[in-house]
Amino acid sequence: MNYFSKISGLILLTRVVNVFITFVSVIVAVVICSDITAINMNIILAAACAAFVTAAGNVINDVYDQDSDRINKPYRPIPSGKVSHKEALNLYFLLILISVIFTYFLNFIIFLVIILSHLLLMLYSVRLKKIPLFGNLVVSFLTGFVFVYGGLIAGNVIAALIPAGFALLINLAREGIKTIMDIPGDKSAGIITFPQKYGLNLSNKLISAFLMLLLILTFVPFLTGFYSIEYFIIVMVTVNPLLIYVIKSLIEVKEKVNLNKLSFILKLNMIFGLTAIYFGR
Repeated sequence: MNYFSKISGLILLTRVVNVFITFVSVIVAVVICSDITAINMNIILAAACAAFVTAAGNVINDVYDQDSDRINKPYRPIPSGKVSHKEALNLYFLLILISVIFTYFLNFIIFLVIILSHLLLMLYSVRLKKIPLFGNLVVSFLTGFVFVYGGLIAGNVIAALIPAGFALLINLAREGIKTIMDIPGDKSAGIITFPQKYGLNLSNKLISAFLMLLLILTFVPFLTGFYSIEYFIIVMVTVNPLLIYVIKSLIEVKEKVNLNKLSFILKLNMIFGLTAIYFGR
């Protein structure tokens, strides 16, 4: 295996797109929660810390998921043989080290948040993901917490609560969909997930319930005057129609639902939602 293939395998292991989304989300959260007109080095370092936490969490998750990934995702770096178990662990500890070093230039609160996030992601990979639904809640909580983290940096956590809540709910739905997609591999690895224990029908209804709750809550910031008409227009044109489409697909479609497509739509909807909040704040 050549050097380029090894490097590309290590990069794929971090799920670089998700890492980039975390980085951008922190910066957007800071902008939403403050009146800054320029991004300074401290904000970039804080966003980089969060991005490295995401990368490390993805790596350790793949390390513990390698048995189920041999069935669900044989193309992933570890089951495909592009990256060894030892190499993945070395990358994991390197990412932790870099994120901690970056906090030296920030403050003690950020240091604590980064360390606790690493510990929670490790605990998730080792134990929590095996508890039906609870593991999904942990990942969704951390996704929403990215915005609270940005609010913490900006010194205005209150302003971060709405995007954090929206991110939590939409990611909870995505996690549910991904759990359904991973049933074959999880079953072979002895991991009992919510869809296995309670069935696909109830799982689809639960995911739809999360999305319906989100759909209702999207009206609240506008009706209470927290966000402007720009927010409402973007939400009504993009976010809510896509939410309705996913809900209908999960509840009404009789044939096999394209879960990959629904998961992608929800990820895309996160971007639309952030756009709405940015222009409506």
